[in-house]
Order: sequence, then structure tokens, then C-alpha cells
Amino acid sequence: MGNQALLSLKGIYKGFPGVKALQNVDFQLQSGEIHALMGENGAGKSTLIKVLTGVYTKDEGEIFLEGQEVSIRSPQDAQHLGISTVYQEITLCPNLSVAENMYIGRSDDVLQNWKKMNEGATKMLESLDIPAKATQQLGSCSIAVQQMVAIARAVDMDCKVLILDEPTSSLDDQEVQKLFKLMKELRGRGVGIIFVTHFLDQVYEVCDKITVLRDGKLVGEYEIKELPRLQLVSKMLGKELDDLSDIKSADTSGETAKQGEVLFEAEGLSSTEGIKPFDFYIRKGEVNGFTGLLGSGRSECVRAIFGADRVVSGSMKKNGKTIKISKPIDAMKNGIGYLPEDRKIDGIIGDLSVRENIILALQVMKGFFKPFTKAQANAFADEYIKTLSIKTASADTPIKSLSGGNQQKCILARWLLTHPDYLILDEPTRGIDVGTKVDIQKLVLKLASEGMSVTFISSETDEMLRTCSRMIVMRDRKVVGELTGEDLTQNKIMSTIAGGEAKS
Repeated sequence: MGNQALLSLKGIYKGFPGVKALQNVDFQLQSGEIHALMGENGAGKSTLIKVLTGVYTKDEGEIFLEGQEVSIRSPQDAQHLGISTVYQEITLCPNLSVAENMYIGRSDDVLQNWKKMNEGATKMLESLDIPAKATQQLGSCSIAVQQMVAIARAVDMDCKVLILDEPTSSLDDQEVQKLFKLMKELRGRGVGIIFVTHFLDQVYEVCDKITVLRDGKLVGEYEIKELPRLQLVSKMLGKELDDLSDIKSADTSGETAKQGEVLFEAEGLSSTEGIKPFDFYIRKGEVNGFTGLLGSGRSECVRAIFGADRVVSGSMKKNGKTIKISKPIDAMKNGIGYLPEDRKIDGIIGDLSVRENIILALQVMKGFFKPFTKAQANAFADEYIKTLSIKTASADTPIKSLSGGNQQKCILARWLLTHPDYLILDEPTRGIDVGTKVDIQKLVLKLASEGMSVTFISSETDEMLRTCSRMIVMRDRKVVGELTGEDLTQNKIMSTIAGGEAKS
């Protein structure tokens, strides 16, 4: 190692009751490098970032910045040393202007001099080519631009190390490209960037190196050009992978799955969320899906079916009988379960235990005045912790202390416990690791083979091709096509979304 690393972590240990989160982890970052930190949920990525940014104090190990050992005991320490983090959930103030957000919490003299502040912000925005005005309200900018403003704020505070934690999970492709352009610009200025993400494509597009963690230990550091994707996946999972596309084993492939009569159908359904009237049906034991670009209306369609958005027109039938669903409890009583897209807002209740989160939907259906006994609740929770391999110290652990993938499995358990006939899964694998994704896809196919109907929505088309036997294509909030059989290909989906016939 001729050149000295910008940042070096050596022999980092961090434990929590019952969990060894980090064991003897090393990590190195050079100036002017974009370095991906990869690993499944629970691998220790967030813990390492929190140790580096002073949210947690390490139990053992050393941290060096530009060759000097440093002590980071609080986020303020990290900030003073030039280590900044931009999280997936934007932590700025949407009701203030872009410039105010860039300068808030810094020396008062700039904040009191509006002209100086706006000029400084404008200069920064222009130099980084960020499409926002200093004086506009931050809340009026897209999520992508808000994220760039957060990055500009970090960079302007003399940041040497910039940590981007899942920054692209709510961005569309064009916005991702703008963010990458900004990251490359900063790399050119000598900033060291740690990029935490689940998107393999993005890692290969923008990163120079990859460090892989697994179960709190370091697997290794690799030059991007020396680590093919399949090898990266197998290092993250710790097992050699047969190609993931073989999940649909011969006996569950769309052709042979025994799909019965129509279980649920909707006609002319539209909602207050601007969905054009659409027709929909699903058979017993079928897995179908809604596909389309971000914002095409996939989630709004299933929210209308579940009664989560107000339905304006249309009718619904289950097993041929007309039913009325005007709110989620109506859907639940009709045997419909729904795992929402945003698990932080609509899904988990962070302070409650894993057990309480799992039994929640069943308890709502039973009524809160008839609580389950402790023994019943424990039996329910234990069954699903085992079935779904949920990694948790115990059923009493607060759900917020679990990794994202394990939180997702708890919400899945919540709905499976109600034994629905029809389960709607909206982005069940977003932001979770490859291994849990495969578990969830296998589970979906298993449930269908046992006769449950499942609607599966994912931004990752290949994941839907592996699980769905029929796909409904959306564009601009209306249904523009339906594909089955040999039409279920990436090309056909893309050409249907684009609105032209595939030249196949």
C-alpha cells in the first residue's frame, strides 16, 4: 500500500445484547474513490456506518483519517472531521428554502445575511449542476433534487468522506443518472464516497471498489473489474449460487401450476388517486403482477382493491358474489391481505415487539376487546419466526432493531397469520438483500401452489418474470396491456410500457 488511505478502520468490534454486529472488521477508503459497501440485511453495514458517524461507539478497534488516529464519539465529532452522511430518508426541512437547508445549523452570520446565503447556495448548486434555485422551497423539489441538496450541504461543509446510504431507492432512472453525475464530479474533486446500496447494476456502473460484509464479518475488498456479479452475489450469500432464475422449479412453472376458477374480480375500478377505470381478475392459486415505471399507478391499483384509497367507481366480486370494500377492514374480512410499499409508514410499528407486530392484523380482525392470550400470541409468533427464518434475538425484541429484510418478513408473517385467500404484495423485496429476496420469491410460489392467490409488484422486472404467470402493464395510471405465456419477456414488457409493438 504505497498511498496512504483517506480513511482506515481497523479491527472494529461492536456488539449488542445477544448480537455480535461487527467482528474484527477492516475498511479502507481512498481519496477520489467511490466504494460500495455491500452485504445482506444484518451483515453489519448500518452498524459500521453508525460507528463511523458517531451514532454508536465501537467496542474495540481504531479509526484513522488521513493517517491520524481519530476518536468519533458523536455525530458532531464526525462532522468536524469532515465525515458526512446522506440517508435514504431525507433529514432536511421541506418548508424552508433550498439555501436555508444548505446553511442551517452553521455560523449565524451567514444565516442572518440572506443575500450572502443565497449567493453562496447558488454558487454551490451551479458548481455541482443541481437543478434547483436557492430561493425555492425545498419541499417543491423532487426527492432526487432534495437528496442532491443534502449532498451539496455535506460537501459545502468541507466534507472529505461522504456516506450515501441507499440514496437511490426512491429515484427513477433519470434521477439516478443525475445523482451518479454528481457523485463522479465529487470523486474528481478528491472526495471519498462510501455508497451503500442493494442495486447491483448501480454498483457496477459507478463504483471503483466493493467491500463485502457477511454476518458482521469482513468477506473481502475487491476491485470492481475483478469481481463478476455472480461472484459478488455468492460472496454476499456465502454460498455458491445456481443461477437465481431457476427458482421456478419445473413443477411450479406457470404452465403446470393448478390455477382454479376466478377468485376475485373488479370491474371499472377507479380511485381518488387518479387511476383510470380498470378491470382486474385473479384465479385461485395464481401469481399475477402489475408492472410499469415508477409512478405508473401500480401501487394505486392495489390500494384501490384493498380499500386503502377511496374508490370512486367500479364493482368487485369474490367467488362470483358482489362484495363492497370501502376500507381496509372490509378487505381483510373478505380474506384479502396487503403488504404495503412503504413499510416504515404503513407497515411496522417500530416500538412494538416482533410478536406484537406479527399478531396485529389478526387482532384487528378479532377486535381489540378480545385480546389473544400470551400463550396464543407466542405460539403464532414462534411459528412464523421459524417458518420465515426471521433473525431476531427473541419475539420480545422491538421490531425497529431488526434489519430491513427481517422487518419485511415480520409484516409478511402478519398477513400470513390471517390466512388470506388473496395476498397483495407491493414491493415486498425493495431495499432488502438478495438472500431474503429469494426466500420471499420461493414463499410466493409455494403459497400459490397451496392455492393462495397472490398479486406481486416489484420494480425489478426479472424478479416478476420469475414469480408471475401473468402481468398487467401500466403506463401513466392506466392499464395498457396484459402479458402471459411466451409474451412474458423483458423486451415485450418494455415495449408495452413504451407503447409500441416489440420488434421481436
